[in-house]
Amino acid sequence: MSKVLIVGAGGVGNVVVHKCAQVPEVFEDIVLASRTLSRCEKIAQDVAALEGRHIEIAQVDADNVPQMTELLTRQRPDVVVNVALPYQDLHIMEACLAAGVPYVDTANYEPKDIAKFEYKWQWAFQERFRDAKLMALLGSGFDPGVTNVYCAYAQKHLFDEIETIDILDCNGGDHGHAFATNFNPEINIREITQRGRYWEDGDWKDTEPLSIKMDYDFPGVGVRKAYLLYHEELESLVLNVRGLRRIRFWMTFGEQYLMHLRVLQNVGMTRIDAVDFQGHKIIPVEFLKALLPDPASLGAGYKGKTSIGCEISGKKAGKARKVFIYNICDHEQCWKEVHAQAVSYTTGVPAMIGALMVLTGKWQGSGVFNMEQFDPDPFMDALNRYGLPWEIREG
Repeated sequence: MSKVLIVGAGGVGNVVVHKCAQVPEVFEDIVLASRTLSRCEKIAQDVAALEGRHIEIAQVDADNVPQMTELLTRQRPDVVVNVALPYQDLHIMEACLAAGVPYVDTANYEPKDIAKFEYKWQWAFQERFRDAKLMALLGSGFDPGVTNVYCAYAQKHLFDEIETIDILDCNGGDHGHAFATNFNPEINIREITQRGRYWEDGDWKDTEPLSIKMDYDFPGVGVRKAYLLYHEELESLVLNVRGLRRIRFWMTFGEQYLMHLRVLQNVGMTRIDAVDFQGHKIIPVEFLKALLPDPASLGAGYKGKTSIGCEISGKKAGKARKVFIYNICDHEQCWKEVHAQAVSYTTGVPAMIGALMVLTGKWQGSGVFNMEQFDPDPFMDALNRYGLPWEIREG
């Protein structure tokens, strides 16, 4: 029996709390903390209604390391699950070190003044977590997260040699809005508008934003146009998949979404630097975030499915092989279960499973780790058990 403290009360935080509440044999006590207490109160009421569990809530500024440390020292959780903004990762890691608590997150740290995927800031904590005999588990969402574990599973069971990996993320759902993002608008727009990047034959190749695209037949969804982006799991998988020759990341976008995004870029609404407005400094993308629908509000009425996986090619027993390991998740089913849309669900479930791996000792270690560095089997089993069943398509 253990206590988990979850930081962040957005759409993903909601899912993490619900899924932890469904596993009382591991998560005996649940604490949800956020800067906005009213969000915590709403989730607590929902969990009581749907799961019959009481959770404790707390108000905290995750950017304030002493305040965060005081909360952890007072609550004494057995693990912290960080589903707050990526800007706050380093502050929460500092608090975990100060309070002696293992750490789990779903996305790598980003500096607020530049849109950049890079693990160097969190990998720099390696020696401190190792010396403190604590684990920090990075990127326990879907991508990164489940996709990393798919690659580790393929390396362990399906291939003698992996040559190429294409991570493919498709949301084939319809939320009914002219323009909305499925997770934090500020983070989503920063991610999509930066330059693309992939790794091939030992070098990183840069591309113009959304300049490379292809049609792909996604199981459960059908053919969709996918665009090459850079994503943080590429950085760690390059180091941990043996013999890799190329790895890329792709995400689908509809024409209506891209049209709105182009207009917003052209008028400067996606800028992340401050501008003067009537005597005040404002950041346009933060103002845009305030105007767009809250991703946590999209679940009701959301229809369709997500289809996310890894297409992996290589050799097995001397013969060429290609597989697609994937999950299909239904927006309407997610709403029925935990009052969330599938994009939040596919991130929140693996966050809970990552915490479960730490608390049950299935994954052990001192230091900072990426998902593919551990035995994939118990995580893959847990995906089937807790709501994200996976399949393998050959060829």
